[in-house]
Amino acid sequence: MVFSSVLFLFRFLPVFMLCYFLAPGRMKNFILLLGSLFFYAWGEPVYVVLMLFSTVTDYVNGLLIERLRGSRRAILPLAASVVINLALLGFFKYADFLIQTVNALAGTSLPLLDLDLPIGISFYTFQTMSYTIDVYRGRVKAQKNILDFGVYVTMFPQLIAGPIVKYKDVAQQLHSRPVDVEAVSRGLKRFCMGLAKKVLLANNLGVLWEEVSGQGFQDMSMMTSWLGILAFAFQIYFDFSGYSDMAIGLGAILGFHFPENFNYPYISASITEFWRRWHISLGSWFREYVYIPLGGNRRGLPRQIRNILIVWTLTGIWHGAGWNFLLWGLWFAFLLVLEKLFLGRVLSWLPRVAGMLYTWGAVLAGWVLFALAAGDEILACLQAMTGAGGIFDANALYLGREYMVLLGIAAVAATPIPKKLAVRLENSKAGLCVALFRLCEKVVPAALLLLCIAGIVDDSYNPFLYFRF
Repeated sequence: MVFSSVLFLFRFLPVFMLCYFLAPGRMKNFILLLGSLFFYAWGEPVYVVLMLFSTVTDYVNGLLIERLRGSRRAILPLAASVVINLALLGFFKYADFLIQTVNALAGTSLPLLDLDLPIGISFYTFQTMSYTIDVYRGRVKAQKNILDFGVYVTMFPQLIAGPIVKYKDVAQQLHSRPVDVEAVSRGLKRFCMGLAKKVLLANNLGVLWEEVSGQGFQDMSMMTSWLGILAFAFQIYFDFSGYSDMAIGLGAILGFHFPENFNYPYISASITEFWRRWHISLGSWFREYVYIPLGGNRRGLPRQIRNILIVWTLTGIWHGAGWNFLLWGLWFAFLLVLEKLFLGRVLSWLPRVAGMLYTWGAVLAGWVLFALAAGDEILACLQAMTGAGGIFDANALYLGREYMVLLGIAAVAATPIPKKLAVRLENSKAGLCVALFRLCEKVVPAALLLLCIAGIVDDSYNPFLYFRF
């Protein structure tokens, strides 16, 4: 069940919201837990057991850590939590990849397990691990109420694709969150904007990427390859940031404040800046639970470089079981190390537009690694992007005419320009501007929702890219 579906918008969500807001006080958590389990079970009923196992395991480990606080034995339930979570994630996500690798290297024919990847396992295992680690560090108290802890782990708005929410950020809200009409209004608007990103932009850009990648990259013109990878870059941004917006909006309606996950990453002037703006909750998780415990940048440049390589190796592996994801992580590690050594200083001396061009080129090369699994496809795409198959052809001109307006809209929507324009209208002293803002504030979300509904009903191409992570 995805947010951009008739099933979710017109069946699950209305029924759930009616039950949730009619439920008194503390019953809201019970309704939220049941609704979240139903939401998850709709697509993967078997793996609800796995998620409940993780929930109970880390609930018990949290209580044991707090009971043993001050004792050396407190490390045992923490270690159990980390090992169990990583073992589950590793088994379901990487077992077949490891078997394939062994078969290729050793010439064996071990049978694959053919396991379906539990949706959202990469996200909720990180959430539960952050809880037990923070209890061990004394940053939060162990949750005594298993219902409240279950809500934290299974909350359907951000369960299957983030943002990754740390327990300490919502601990108080799990206990008490009064209904706020203004927050509900903001949440509805945020949800509509996210849905529009997903349905109106990401889905249509995905059609262009599918059309280009489906042709094969051998002898492809440079213009066609660039149109394709630009489409993928915007697709994955609007797909994932749109999902995050919908999750944050739904959270606000329910009384939760989820962290922001994107901050216009495509206006970055360095790779360092890009990763402060892209998938913020994942970067924050790795920084707090891996990079800083390894020493961060406190023990000299060689250790810092080592720590960057470790974090980005793990980041690549986290995204998927494939050599291309590992290469993708190492590509960004290489660029971040260069920026630490000297490139960051060079970029600071250059005009910002020069840094943005460098960042766009580096990020697009990274998206080639991310989008294509086969080595020959990756190489052929990179060669096509450098003009090995010619500059342009009739197909490139056709695709350009068909999709240039959409790409232009996407380019503007990926910048703060629309938001700044809205703020300027809101703060204007001219009555006409303020009236226009008030009208747009009410009409635009509703109009986008209607357009999205029309698009959902009419279109069968409706994937969520990050569901596979």
